[in-house]
Amino acid sequence: LQKILILLHVTTCVVVGKTLMILFPNAMKRYILKQGEKSRMNENPKFSYENWGPTFFSFQYLLFVLKVKWKRLEDQAYEGHPAPNTPVVTFNGEVRHLFDFMQDNRPLILNFGSCT
Repeated sequence: LQKILILLHVTTCVVVGKTLMILFPNAMKRYILKQGEKSRMNENPKFSYENWGPTFFSFQYLLFVLKVKWKRLEDQAYEGHPAPNTPVVTFNGEVRHLFDFMQDNRPLILNFGSCT
């Protein structure tokens, strides 16, 4: 059910966005560039709007956003439900899953941190 709701929401957003790009191309360009400023996409002079702007609200864009949102569903934890078997990357760059680190009935402790 969640995947269907996400499909409907993303498809609606893409259709509305594509329609606005056709009807108001300059306004949408300004809007997309403003969004690009937040992610600092505009800072690379070799990566101009003409390279990436028209890809917004395309069919490939729709598929990519759906893939990301559906993948995030698998990574969410809910109180009282089993934990997700989220993929993690080891120091060696190997992709494993959380449950790969479990040993017998011992609890699995995750310690998150950052280094700068």
